[in-house]
Amino acid sequence: MTSIVKKAIFPAAGLGTRFLPATKASPKEMLPIVDKPMIQYGIEEAVACHINEIIIITGKNKRSIEDHFDYAFELELKLRKSGKKKLVEEINRLNKINMAYIRQGYALGLGHAISCAAPFVDGDPFAVILSDDIIPPEESLLKDMIRLHKELQGPILALEKVPSSEIHRYGVIGGKKIGDRVYRIDNLVEKPGAAEAPSNMAIIGRYILTPDIFGVLKSSRPGKGGEIQLTDAIRKLLKTRPVYGYLYDGVRYDAGDKLGYLKATVDFALRNPELSGPFRAYINKTAERLRKRR
Repeated sequence: MTSIVKKAIFPAAGLGTRFLPATKASPKEMLPIVDKPMIQYGIEEAVACHINEIIIITGKNKRSIEDHFDYAFELELKLRKSGKKKLVEEINRLNKINMAYIRQGYALGLGHAISCAAPFVDGDPFAVILSDDIIPPEESLLKDMIRLHKELQGPILALEKVPSSEIHRYGVIGGKKIGDRVYRIDNLVEKPGAAEAPSNMAIIGRYILTPDIFGVLKSSRPGKGGEIQLTDAIRKLLKTRPVYGYLYDGVRYDAGDKLGYLKATVDFALRNPELSGPFRAYINKTAERLRKRR
């Protein structure tokens, strides 16, 4: 098995219920953060790590994801005629990577979504990126995880310390620290109560997995919520191989949550050279107006 990570799976078949009614007929992954859909930030992150094969797991009402990453001949022609060369380059920037789309007939959980990609992974290690976990482009989380996988030759899970009030929203690990921000995992619990959690280190939306996970997923039964849980499958994998966690201490936006989505939108707008000045002035003016109302 090669240690080079060249493939990434993007699960995108979920129902996006936390953003209803906006996601009734439109994918959550296509909700814009300033001028890009949230899934594009994750794909750009993968490409920056020299991952050139992208597998997107889709479902009903997800066709716009495929359309977004396809050529748009009429739009491109109009932009060229208008002299907007920079925009043409921007909309075509990701067209040279290899992208495959797999339809998940039923939304049976993250573990089931990953298992749908087994025929395309072809025995190689691969990344899993949850696109509603937004990592700013200057952060090196995925690069660090790929480097660590090359060193340790095992699955790597991204971890983040979370307050006890939020533990129930995550898969949580127990483990022994073996290096700088590196843990050898000995337990995983999916969405435990604070009292049952083995630590305050939660699994966030970046994974480097090895193809032996597929055999475990195939034999897995539904767990919490009646879904095939990836956390449960990785816990079973612990019986046959070491699994490691990498503790991330950078910036992350949980854009699958309305508040996290708004935070990401505001922060990315403030990073945008064209918007930062006037947007900051608007925020300050609005804050002052609200202070006067109190």
